[in-house]
Amino acid sequence: MKDMMIGQVARRAGVQPSTIRYYEEIGLLPSPTRVGGRRQYDAIIFDRLAVIRVAREAGFTLREAKELIQGFGSASSPPARWHPWAIQKRKEVQTLIERGHRMNHILETLLACECRQLEDCGRLAREHGTR
Repeated sequence: MKDMMIGQVARRAGVQPSTIRYYEEIGLLPSPTRVGGRRQYDAIIFDRLAVIRVAREAGFTLREAKELIQGFGSASSPPARWHPWAIQKRKEVQTLIERGHRMNHILETLLACECRQLEDCGRLAREHGTR
């Protein structure tokens, strides 16, 4: 499929045209060819958008996604680029998961609260290791 307009790409990819334009503006997507002033894309755009989507779903920021995507060539394979980033992101996600577990414990404690005075809540929080 060649020479698709931005609206066609957006519909098929499930994004807004403004998202595509923004990704081009910040360098996540290459500038498309233009015919009569209109952007035209070929099917490779869907692969790029899919990689961006996966990076975003994995928790990478747009800045990180840009750094991950840029500079690929025959000398650098995708795994060589992705692995160090994925290792770091997994550490960050694990920290978030641990924080989520602590938050859930605190919320469960609050839901079980039957205190009559604020001071009783303070004692309960100390007993359950909440801060």
